[in-house]
Amino acid sequence: MTRTVLNCGYVPLVDCAPLIVAKELGFAAEEGLSLNLVAQPSWSATRDMLALGHLDVAHMLSPMPIAMSLGYGGLPGEIDALMVLSVNGTVFGISTQLADGLRGSSVGPAFGDAGNMLQNIAALGTTRLRIGVPFHYSMHRLLLEYWLQGQGDLAALEIDIVTIPPPRMADAVADGHIDAFWVGEPWGSAAVARGAAELVLPGTAVWGFAPEKVLAVRHDWVETRSDDARRLIRALYQAMRWLDASRNKPLAVEILARSEHLNIAPELIDPAISGALTPVQGASPVSVERFLLFHKHAAHFPWRSQAAWIAARLGAGPDGIARAKQCFRADIYRDVLGPTGADLPGASEKVEGSMRHATAVASSRGHMILGPDAFFDGRTFDFALKN
Repeated sequence: MTRTVLNCGYVPLVDCAPLIVAKELGFAAEEGLSLNLVAQPSWSATRDMLALGHLDVAHMLSPMPIAMSLGYGGLPGEIDALMVLSVNGTVFGISTQLADGLRGSSVGPAFGDAGNMLQNIAALGTTRLRIGVPFHYSMHRLLLEYWLQGQGDLAALEIDIVTIPPPRMADAVADGHIDAFWVGEPWGSAAVARGAAELVLPGTAVWGFAPEKVLAVRHDWVETRSDDARRLIRALYQAMRWLDASRNKPLAVEILARSEHLNIAPELIDPAISGALTPVQGASPVSVERFLLFHKHAAHFPWRSQAAWIAARLGAGPDGIARAKQCFRADIYRDVLGPTGADLPGASEKVEGSMRHATAVASSRGHMILGPDAFFDGRTFDFALKN
């Protein structure tokens, strides 16, 4: 049978796993698709390749379709997010020099504590902190800035946010170009393995359920190739359900580690898949609940309220927020997966940050439990109000 070839861009991170698994385990082939996976050197390259039509679809940072659709930075374009590819999966780390300094002053660092770390760094006499993030329009930067706003008076500490492609983050901290970073795995663990950094926070410590990557497509591509889009959504849904099954995690690590994919040692990939992170070289792993999700708790649903939060954090006004919500295509998701029997949320928007515990919600089959989605500061974001 002749299969439709789709050119799929991705940046080599653990959370590109749905595309790789869909190809390697035949979920795409079952839908009559052949996925041509094209590794990208950076997020800006991914953006440009998708906007110019060299890619059909892309594994993309969740704020990027919104930023592109609103005309923020680089090549603008009408870009849709058909589904979320991953939730959470990021880490904040600091250089070993900073970590040693904090230990010497008896104030940490304590893994998972989103409290007064930056004040403690300033108390060491540090006047400038250079923090690497993978891209300007990234969840990493939005979480970082949200966290910084809750850190109290940082007037004595000048903070520079520097854009560095994920695969180069470990080199950047090892070479002293940055003092800290917020990055997706496996690149935080890679920096720890080199002895260049220590992990301090998982992204879940700031927002318990942050949409990290999405399946991005051009709006006109969806209109002209709707059948291909539908088949890809179904294939990726199966891949993500497979990924979150505990029995499949060892094989997922082995597949991702292959030279044609991430080309990284399995022990650097396993922490994200298993949720057992090693914050300090030689230390025992620390289990992080819901560190990286693909399927559980409706992880792949494109919540329009999450798009609204992103747009608000990017500085968009009411019209921009309304446009952003249109980018997250809950309508297509429902239309494609409803007939398959998938359990679908009863609404496409919710109050973000309101669930501190796993919560049963209305759904098409009545079996849906959403995971905790609290923000570190206890605030909530109501998509229906001006926040």
